[in-house]
Amino acid sequence: MELGAFSVSLAVKDIALSRAFYEKLGFTVEGGAQEQNWLVMRHGTTTIGLFQGMFDRNLLTFNPGWGPRAQPVETFDDVRALQAHFEEQGLELEVRADSTSDGPAHLSLSDPDGNPILVDQHVPKPK
Repeated sequence: MELGAFSVSLAVKDIALSRAFYEKLGFTVEGGAQEQNWLVMRHGTTTIGLFQGMFDRNLLTFNPGWGPRAQPVETFDDVRALQAHFEEQGLELEVRADSTSDGPAHLSLSDPDGNPILVDQHVPKPK
């Protein structure tokens, strides 16, 4: 079972201030739109997302269908297959992907300590 690319999504109060801080740590902007209050930043193999006003808390994010530098991969475990596996394992999902769809989709759950986890697939279901 492959979860896809991993990043930490940070709920920030001031995206410009946060961007400047992480740039001082050596991160560079790799995607997003600051005017829309979200950025993806990378330093080596580490990826973080900065999100102002989109999430209440920081969360762990997995992106099925993406490699470590947000490039599409040919074969991967679709979010709907991951969802079925998680439910078979007895995990309670807070948001479910539409199992009848075949495009981008997401699901969310929390670990036993309440840490939110987002599985966010941006590419269509593999053929």
